[in-house]
Amino acid sequence: MALWAFILGYVVSSMIQIFVTEKRMQNIMGDQGGKSVLLGTFFGFISSSCSFSALASSKSLFQKGASFVSSIAFLLASTNLVIELGIIISIFLGWQFVVGEYVGGILLIGFSWILIRLINPKKLIENARKKLDANQEDKEENTSFKEKIKSGIHWAKVGKQYAMEWKMVWKDVTVGFTIAGIVAAFVPDSFFQTLFINTGNGEQSYSFFTLLEHVIVGPVAAFLTFIGSMGNIPLAALLYGKGVSFAGVMAFIFSDLVVFPVLRINAKYYGWKMSLFILFLLFASLIVASLLLHYGLDLFSLLPQGTEKSIVNQEHFKLDYTFFLNIAFIIVSGILVYLGFFKGKDVMHHKEMAPKSKLLEKTLKWIAFVCYAWLLIGMVLKVFVV
Repeated sequence: MALWAFILGYVVSSMIQIFVTEKRMQNIMGDQGGKSVLLGTFFGFISSSCSFSALASSKSLFQKGASFVSSIAFLLASTNLVIELGIIISIFLGWQFVVGEYVGGILLIGFSWILIRLINPKKLIENARKKLDANQEDKEENTSFKEKIKSGIHWAKVGKQYAMEWKMVWKDVTVGFTIAGIVAAFVPDSFFQTLFINTGNGEQSYSFFTLLEHVIVGPVAAFLTFIGSMGNIPLAALLYGKGVSFAGVMAFIFSDLVVFPVLRINAKYYGWKMSLFILFLLFASLIVASLLLHYGLDLFSLLPQGTEKSIVNQEHFKLDYTFFLNIAFIIVSGILVYLGFFKGKDVMHHKEMAPKSKLLEKTLKWIAFVCYAWLLIGMVLKVFVV
C-alpha cells in the first residue's frame, strides 16, 4: 500500500533539498514578528525532510542569526507540512486526517509563536546562542536553480540525497509497520480501551475530558515508541480503528518532535533547559491544535466516522493500480541510484544531520532485522500452513 508513496515523497524531498537553496534565509528571519514566522514556515515547507535533517537545518538557521521563533516555525513546517507524510496519511487514514496534518501544522506554528511571545524566554535564547558555535562559514554554492536543473552533478546529488533519506528512515519504517501488524494481531481491544478511556463499542461522541486524555496519552505513547513520523502512521491507523478519537490520533501523529531522541539532540545543541522548554512548547501546542482540529471538523460535521477495518483482515496482494505504481517508482529509484552511485560516483555530497545516538541506532537496526525475520516466518506460514 505504501511503497510507491514513500518513494514519491523522498524523490520530491531530495529534489527540493538539492535544487532549492537555503542560502541567506537566516538574513530575513532575524526578527520576532509575523513576517519572520511566515518566512520560516515557507522555507520549512520547501525544505521538508525527516526530523533529524530538520533539527540540523533549524539549528543552523538559528546559529547564523535567525530568530528563535522563526527557527521553531521552520522546524515544525519541515516536519509537518510534508508531502510524503500527507500521501501516507491519505492511504491509511483518509482526507480528513490529511487536512488535519496540514492545518494542524499551521496551528502548531501559530500557538508556538504565541507561547514564545507570552513567555519571552530571553535568557534561555541567549544561553542557547552562546552554546552554539556561531563562527561557521556559509559554504553554500552560488549556482542558480536553472543551472542546477541542467547539471548532471546536481542530479547525482539528488540520487545520493535520495539514498540518504532512505538510510535515515528504513529502520523506523520497518519497526513501525511490524509493530502495527503485531499489535493488530495479538493485542486485545481491552488494552486500548484502558489506555484511551471511552473507546471501542462504536463510540463516536466524546466529552472534553475524554478528548483531553486522548491528546495527552497519544504523545506519551509516541514518546515511548521512539518511532519517527512515517513509521507511526500505520500505528495511528491502528489506534483509530480501535476507537481512539480524531484528536487523539492527530496528537499521536504530531508527536514526532517530542520523542526522546529529539529531546536529547536539542539538549546537545542548546542545553537541557532549552530542550525541555522546546518540549513544553511543542507538547502544549499539539494539545491545543489537536483539540481545535477535532472541534472544528465536528462543527462542520466533517469528522471521519470510526472504522473497524483491521490491518490483518485486508487483502495483502492484488494486481491493481498500487502494484503498477510500485513497479514504476521502483524503476525511478533504480534511475536515481544509477545517477548517484554509478554515473556520479565521484560527486561528493554531504548534508548536515542531527547527531543520533549510536547505541539507539544500533539497537533499532537489530530490532529491524528481527522484524524482517518475523515477517519472513509469517509469510512462510501464510503461504504453506494457513
